[in-house]
Amino acid sequence: MLIDSHCHLDFPDFAEERDAVVARARAAGVQRMITISTKIDQFPSISALAEAYADVFCTVGDHPEYADEGAEATLDRLVELAQHPKCVGIGETGLDYHHDRTPRDKADRVFRTHIAAARQTGLPVVIHARDADADVAAVLKDEMGKGPFKGLLHCFTSSPMLAEAALSLGLYISFSGVLTFKKSDELREIARAVPLDRLLVETDAPFLAPVPHRGRRNEPAFVAATAEVLAGLKDLTADRLAAETSANALRLFDRMPPPDVARGEAA
Repeated sequence: MLIDSHCHLDFPDFAEERDAVVARARAAGVQRMITISTKIDQFPSISALAEAYADVFCTVGDHPEYADEGAEATLDRLVELAQHPKCVGIGETGLDYHHDRTPRDKADRVFRTHIAAARQTGLPVVIHARDADADVAAVLKDEMGKGPFKGLLHCFTSSPMLAEAALSLGLYISFSGVLTFKKSDELREIARAVPLDRLLVETDAPFLAPVPHRGRRNEPAFVAATAEVLAGLKDLTADRLAAETSANALRLFDRMPPPDVARGEAA
């Protein structure tokens, strides 16, 4: 079994063939997909998509690129929407100094609000970090001091420092197709060092298709290619790596039931 812990099935890239995309994922052994919220105002459509497929779950939150659009995500609103039975996480949230579209003081405030929602609901926070390693690490350390919360750094492409900081706080790290790219030697060294019980895999589809699919629109079925590379780095069989990362995902996203107990799921 594989779990794509981070994709965006609600994006228009999939609108014309979403059923086929989900079917191809199932055929590739992907038994769970988490479609990640980037705009809290779009949660009704994201949750409806999760309701339409037994093996698709969702999160609620505002991506840091969009946190300055529309009404600011409040703690009460995040907690309220997170009660949806197929919502398994908070985010994605974090800091993005590459695009830098949200004033940094507001981005920091919104990030902390999402963490507070994760703390209150018990759901994990899904963290986006781009060109902001020191500030992300500082926020995580400060917020963990206010009370424990669960979370993961998604699509990890950051520094060893941020990986070590996250692991020291008990967080998880997820790798995407970037791990398979030719110039990602440093990232592969980081992945090799991450403990097996803290690893997840993802696609971030429709972005960042792994080798040998690079250059195409990414989709959940392609998570198998990333998992294969990660298995090689950890000196494991592909089946063992799939089992371990799936167990980690189910432990972290613990509102998401294992496939054999999901109500209404096709055999």
